Amino acid sequence: MAAASSTYLTKLLFLLVTLSGAPPLATALSFGINYGQIANNLPSPSRVSVLLRSLNITRVKLYNADPHVLTAFSNSGVDFIIGLGNEYLVNITDPVKAQDWIEQHVQPFIGWTGISCIVVGNEVFNTNNTQLMSYLLPAMQTVYTTLSNLGMEKQVTVTSAHTLNILGNSYPPSAGDFRQDLVGYIKPLLDFHSQIKSPFLVNAYPFFAYMYNPNEVPLDYVLFQPNPGMTDPKTNLHYDNMLFAQIDAIYSAIQALGHSDIVVRISETGWPSRGDPNEAGATPENARLYNGNLLQRIEQRQGTPAKPNVPINVYVFALFNENLKPGPVSERNYGLYYPDGTPVYDLGFQGYLPELVSAASCERVRHT
Repeated sequence: MAAASSTYLTKLLFLLVTLSGAPPLATALSFGINYGQIANNLPSPSRVSVLLRSLNITRVKLYNADPHVLTAFSNSGVDFIIGLGNEYLVNITDPVKAQDWIEQHVQPFIGWTGISCIVVGNEVFNTNNTQLMSYLLPAMQTVYTTLSNLGMEKQVTVTSAHTLNILGNSYPPSAGDFRQDLVGYIKPLLDFHSQIKSPFLVNAYPFFAYMYNPNEVPLDYVLFQPNPGMTDPKTNLHYDNMLFAQIDAIYSAIQALGHSDIVVRISETGWPSRGDPNEAGATPENARLYNGNLLQRIEQRQGTPAKPNVPINVYVFALFNENLKPGPVSERNYGLYYPDGTPVYDLGFQGYLPELVSAASCERVRHT
C-alpha cells in the first residue's frame, strides 16, 4: 500500500507540473550537477526530478546508487553517474559480490533510467590508507569484468574520482606530475583507463588555493574574471584561470606516465557561498562569479590551452546546500539552491521545484 501511494504521489506531482505551465529550457544545459544528500531537509527525489527537468539539466552525479533517486528519474532523459563508495572496495573485488551489487543497483534501472558510469571509490588516494589504495584497481577491474559478463560494458563505463592532491607538482601546467609515493598505484590505473577507454575524473577546487593563500593567489584568476593570467614558460601557453591550468597539469602528469589517450573530466568543482572567518573568499558574490563564469566557458565549449579541441566536461558541486555535512561552514554551503528550491544566488536561470503535496491532498484529488 505504501509503495502504491508513493507511485500515485509521483505521478500526481508530474501531472501538476505539466498543468502548471513551467516549461523546460529550450536546450539542455551543458554542465552536470552533483546531487549530494547529506542533509535532513532536502526535497524528495521526485520533486528534484521536476526541478532538474525545468532547468533542462540532463547529467547528474550521485555519490551512491540510491534506488529512490534512480526510480524517481525513470524516463526523465537524465544520464547518471553513480557511486560505489570506499566502504565497498574490499568486498567488491570478489566477483560474486560485484555481480550481486550490479544486479541490485544497476540492472533494475537500465532501460528506464540512464546510467552511463560507475565511480568506484572517491578520493581514495587522499585517505593515506595504503590498503584501501591497493584495492582500488582490483575493484575497478572486477566491476568492469562483471559488466562485461552481463553485456553492459559498452553502456556503463568504470572510473574513479581523485583530488588534486595526487599531484606532486602542478606549476607550471606543463610540469605537472604525480606524487612519487602514488606512481606505483596510478601507473597501472592509467593503463586500465587506457584499456577500457574510460575518463580520468578529478575533483578540482580553485577555492582552496585562494583560501590558503589569499595574499598570493589573485582572486580574479580563480574566478575567471579579467586578469593578466600566466604564461607557461615551457609551452608558451597562456592561462587566464586556475581551473584550466589545473586540468592541463593533470594531462601533463598522465602524459609523463606514458598516456596521451585518456580524457580528463572534472567530477566536482564549485565555490561556497558561506564559510568560517578563516575561509577567505567564501561569499555569495564570489560563488556567483565562479560558477557563472565557469558555466559561460562550458556553454562556449571551451577547451584548455593544451587541449583546445576538447571541450571541458564539468560536474558542478552541488545542487543543494547540505546541512549535515561535517567540517567547516563552507562544506554545508556549496549548493546552487536552498532545499526549498530558492536559488542561493542568481546564475541567470530559474528552476521550478513543485510544492509538496500531502497525502490528504492526494486523497481529495483521488475522490474528486
